[in-house]
Amino acid sequence: MLALGVIGAFLPVMPTTIFLILAVACFSRSSPRLEKWLLDSPTYGPSLRAWREQGAVSRKGKAYACAGMAAGYLLFFWSAHPSLPLAIGVGVFFLASAAYVVSRPAPKSDDARKETSAR
Repeated sequence: MLALGVIGAFLPVMPTTIFLILAVACFSRSSPRLEKWLLDSPTYGPSLRAWREQGAVSRKGKAYACAGMAAGYLLFFWSAHPSLPLAIGVGVFFLASAAYVVSRPAPKSDDARKETSAR
């Protein structure tokens, strides 16, 4: 999962975060050192911690995910010339995926979390 996440960081058609979320989940059972390394990463750590602690996705993450899905669909449609049923099926899959991502809450700030936990 970590290798796929690293590849996704360099290839625009491959997702990164979902593979890193899965890598953290696997490392939590197999290698606490690598789990900590991913969670402490300045680049991916905040989004991984937000997902783990709150099931949250940042607005920027939602925008990038939706834009990536739209670009992926357009690339698929342009290059594969799918039949109408296949184009509709893939479109419905992307729309459902985008709806799931958009429906996730935005991460709460550290101050808001501390205030909520103090109550």
